Amino acid sequence: MLSYFLSKRFRESKRQLGFIGFLTRASTLGVMLGMAVLIVALSVINGFEEQLEQRLLSVMPQVSYQAPYDPIQAWQQKVEILESQRGIVSATAEINLTAMLQYKGTLKAAQLKGIAPDRHHTVSSISDFIKGAELKALKPGEVIIGKGIADKLGVVAGDNIQLLVANKHSDNPLAAPKRLTATVVGLIDMGGPLDQTLALVPLNALQEAMDFREDQVTDLRAKVSDVFQAQQIATSAGRALPDLVYVSSWFRTQGGLYQDIQMVRTIVYLVVFLIIAVASFNIVSSMVMEVKEKRADIAILKTMGAQDSTIFSTFALQGVTYAGIGALLGTGIGIFIAINIPDIFKAWINMSDSNPLEGVYFIEYLPSKIIWTDIYISLVTTFVMAVVASLYPAWQATKTDPAKVLGNG
Repeated sequence: MLSYFLSKRFRESKRQLGFIGFLTRASTLGVMLGMAVLIVALSVINGFEEQLEQRLLSVMPQVSYQAPYDPIQAWQQKVEILESQRGIVSATAEINLTAMLQYKGTLKAAQLKGIAPDRHHTVSSISDFIKGAELKALKPGEVIIGKGIADKLGVVAGDNIQLLVANKHSDNPLAAPKRLTATVVGLIDMGGPLDQTLALVPLNALQEAMDFREDQVTDLRAKVSDVFQAQQIATSAGRALPDLVYVSSWFRTQGGLYQDIQMVRTIVYLVVFLIIAVASFNIVSSMVMEVKEKRADIAILKTMGAQDSTIFSTFALQGVTYAGIGALLGTGIGIFIAINIPDIFKAWINMSDSNPLEGVYFIEYLPSKIIWTDIYISLVTTFVMAVVASLYPAWQATKTDPAKVLGNG
C-alpha cells in the first residue's frame, strides 16, 4: 500500500513535466500504438482466416477425385462408397470443363461446372450467394453465371448465351467446339474471383454434350468433417474407390493462401511485439533518470525506515503503471478500430473509387474478427516485458546510500 502511494505521488510530481516526463509519455505512447496495431492486425488476419474457412472453403471443393482418362462410371455407387468413409460428410458428382461463354460477339472464358442440382447443396454453400434463382431448381437449358462474367458479357437474367465446349470426340484437333444455348437464370455474387470464372449448369446437360451416359462423370466431390485434415481424409477415403483417380484437396489449390495467412500472423506477432518491447525498455532510460533525480527523496525515505523492498516495489510499480496505461489505452483503441475497420475500409473505397483487394484475394472487402485470447496473450506479454524492464531501475533505487546523498546535499 505504501509503495502504491509513493508511486502515485512520484507520478504526480511537478518535475515529471520536464524531460523525464516527456520520455515517460513517449514510452507509454509507444506501448499504446503497438498494442492498437497488434489488435487491429490480428483481427484482420483472423477475419481473413474465418472467411477462408466459412466462405471460400464452403464453396470450393474441399476434397475432389478427378478421372485422368476415362470418365468415372456408376457415380451414384461411388458417392455411396465415399459417404461411408470416415471423415466424409457428403459427396456428389460433377463434370468440370473449361469453356467459352459468348453473347453478341463478346467472349469470356469460364469454368463450366455440371452439377446435380438436388445434391450440390450437400457439398457446397454456393446457393447462399446466388441471386435470382434456386440452385435446386436448375434445369437443362439454364445456366447460373458469376456476376463478373455477366458484367463482362453485358447480360442479365433472362438473356440467352452460347456455351462453347471443346469437341473432344472429334479426330480433328481443330474441330469446331460444340455450342450449347442456355438461359441465364441467376448470378453468383460472392465478391471474389469466383464471380469472374464460375458457371453452373445441370449435370445432364454436359453429359449430353460430351456423349456421356447418365452414370458417367469426370469428378467426384466430397465435404469433410474437418477442413484442416482434408488431405489426410481425401487420401484415406480415395483408397476405397475402384477407379483410377487423381486425389486432391483444397490444400493443393488454396493451401498457399492459408499458409500465407499463418505466415503473416507470425510476422505481425514478431514485429509488433518487438515494437512494444522497444517501447517498454524505453521505460528503463526514463526510470533510471527518475531514480537519479529522486535520490534525495529515496535517501529521506530510507532514513525514515523505508525498507529496500518498499523502494523496489515503488519504482517497479512505476514502470508497470506506465506500460499498463499504454497497454490498456492501446487495447481500447485497437478493439474500437477492429470492430469498425470493415466500415472504415468501405468508406475509404467509396471516397477513393478504387479497391486494392479487387481481383487479388478471394474477397474484396476487409474482414475483421476479434479473438479475445489474442488480446489476453498480448496484454500478459506486455505486462511481463514491463516488469522485466522495470527490474533494473528499481534495483538501482535500492542501492541509494542516504549518507552520501544527504551528506553531499
